[in-house]
Amino acid sequence: MKGIIKDAVILFIITLIAGVCLGAVHEITLEPIAQAQLAANTATYQEVYPDAASFDTNEELTQAIGTSAEEIAAQGYGSVTVDSVQEALDASGNVIGYLITSSSTEGYGGSIQIAVGITNEGTLTGIGFLSISETAGLGMNAQNPEFKDQYAGKAAQEFEVTKTGATADNQINAISGATITSRAVTGAVNAAVYFYENCIAQ
Repeated sequence: MKGIIKDAVILFIITLIAGVCLGAVHEITLEPIAQAQLAANTATYQEVYPDAASFDTNEELTQAIGTSAEEIAAQGYGSVTVDSVQEALDASGNVIGYLITSSSTEGYGGSIQIAVGITNEGTLTGIGFLSISETAGLGMNAQNPEFKDQYAGKAAQEFEVTKTGATADNQINAISGATITSRAVTGAVNAAVYFYENCIAQ
């Protein structure tokens, strides 16, 4: 009996020490991980809106995200959300457009989060991926220019995916073998465009 108690105490002490060490490692790595994620996001923002010198939040537009959520969900774009919105500023601090982050949970591998750049004139500057975990060689090809560059330079409107070849300006050619991913990305783009048209451009 004494041996069992001794072993239990030893095991408890080992577990306690391991827990404290893991907690310390977590605290030490938390900030570097957050900084790395921020740097990756910022690089994506610059890729999406290269003419912007910086990006800034706008409290009024941030509040509009919550008030427009149900309306966006009812538009038929799938399970999508607008997550954040930032003003795109030039070197003098003038607003030249907007950077809208949106998500779809209907990717083949789960949630896809993108950043969408839209100018003051309503033209898309491009899209970039903040989070995607689709099938390698299929859905992950959404990150390739052949797919994502289809949105750039087009006026803000509702886009649709086609598997037979785009014949209209609002049509997006699906990724071969990854129509689900194509539709999820396009749904997220449409959510961002809808937010721009109804919460910013008005």
